[in-house]
Amino acid sequence: MTLHHPTKLLACALAVVTLAGCASFKPEALRANDVADQAKTLKDQRSKEIEPLSGVLTLEEAIARAIKYNADRQVRLMEEAMAYGALDMANFDSLPKWVASAGYRSRDSDLLTNLRAGPNSPITPGSTISSSRTATSSDLSLTWSLLDFGQSYYAAKQSGDRVMIAGERRRKALHNLVQDVRTAYWRVVAAEKLGQTLRETMAEAQAALTASQAAQSSALRSPLEPLRFQRQLLENLRMLESIEQELSFARVELSTLAALPAASTFTVQEPQQPVTTRWLDVNPSDMELQAIVNNPDMRESVYNARIARDEARRTILKMFPGLSFSYGAKQTDDPYIVNQQWNEVGAQISFNLLGVLNAPVQRRMAELGISVAEQRRAATQMAVISQVHIARLNYANAAKQYARTDQIAKVDSAMADVVTAQANAQRLSKLESVAQRTAAILSSLRRYQALSNAQAAASRLQATLGLEPAVALSEQMPLAEVVKSVGVSLKAWEAAELPKLPAGLSW
Repeated sequence: MTLHHPTKLLACALAVVTLAGCASFKPEALRANDVADQAKTLKDQRSKEIEPLSGVLTLEEAIARAIKYNADRQVRLMEEAMAYGALDMANFDSLPKWVASAGYRSRDSDLLTNLRAGPNSPITPGSTISSSRTATSSDLSLTWSLLDFGQSYYAAKQSGDRVMIAGERRRKALHNLVQDVRTAYWRVVAAEKLGQTLRETMAEAQAALTASQAAQSSALRSPLEPLRFQRQLLENLRMLESIEQELSFARVELSTLAALPAASTFTVQEPQQPVTTRWLDVNPSDMELQAIVNNPDMRESVYNARIARDEARRTILKMFPGLSFSYGAKQTDDPYIVNQQWNEVGAQISFNLLGVLNAPVQRRMAELGISVAEQRRAATQMAVISQVHIARLNYANAAKQYARTDQIAKVDSAMADVVTAQANAQRLSKLESVAQRTAAILSSLRRYQALSNAQAAASRLQATLGLEPAVALSEQMPLAEVVKSVGVSLKAWEAAELPKLPAGLSW
């Protein structure tokens, strides 16, 4: 039995609905095995990519390993690569559209055309067939729109500026990474230098506390005297345990930053980097100019202002008429068409008449976007100049505090040696020995903390000036070369010399 056309249409619709229903699915929750397998695969992959540590971990190698292997930095690099990909796509958008198409059609009845005779017309009225029931066609067309080209041009310029912004954010992430590594590294140095003394002093204090508690019931002493003794010992133990807890996290933090296993055991070497005040002799005006030119936040704000100006130009361009040109080579096998192959050229102009109504609003919004971007750039410039002076003052204060804590640590260490010798000769009590050794440990800890703060202040000043380590990093670059490059950059920073700017710049 032959189905009529409406019946066929209904059957097709029911088939589409049935297929759509079969295509629906329910969300599937993650299984623990899948998550564990993916984590293991990632761990094994990272283990193969990361070069194992051999020997003592130096500051240069810690920074180099963080630059080469740190996961957060890899994310920044991928974001920059994605920005480059977006730029390539924007460049392709400015090219003409070259479209190739082919098709097939079929009818269940002939395409009939009624002919009507007009006045003095030789045509005989009737019906004629003007198209075959089945036919195939092909089309190769080239289309180019002047308006689309203008839009794509400014979009490509904006994508280029976004590439530059991604690079500035990568530089800023590098500054923060180096600063975190230096701070964590000095804390690990303090933990290694003070660890043995810390444990010995805690053991001595615990032994003295146990002996005092055992002798507390003696009738030869006042009940208040051993309690005061125990109170002071407990206070010293609390301070020592607090120091031990503070230093215990440093190794895990450094391991994470340097892409080492969290439970790895390694030793560090105290860098011979004196805290110098050479940077305080540099002209503050030269520092301001250096920051204005090279600071990542400042450069990002300039790029954002350029993007806002290009966006305003794109908005104004939308108000113009669209002019497009086309050329196509067409072909069909319909036998009723005499010329089955032909070339077609066309030109078209279009204009959105209703777009004239909101043109003032669009222009006003574009100008407002430029004003906001320029205001942000001005605010960023003021903030960067302020950061230069604050970072410079912090560096000066940190250097001064380190010099003072270093003197105090030396005095407390000498006093601890004297008190320990007297306690061994039984001329002083254990309480005085423990108290003085605790004070010496606290002074040494404060010295390393002051040294770490001074190094961190130097890193902040370096980041504010936009002077990141000059490391030409590539994925194929060996770790040893990265370590060497980092060492050269650290020595250049210690020399306290600003890079030369292009001639003619003034501030």
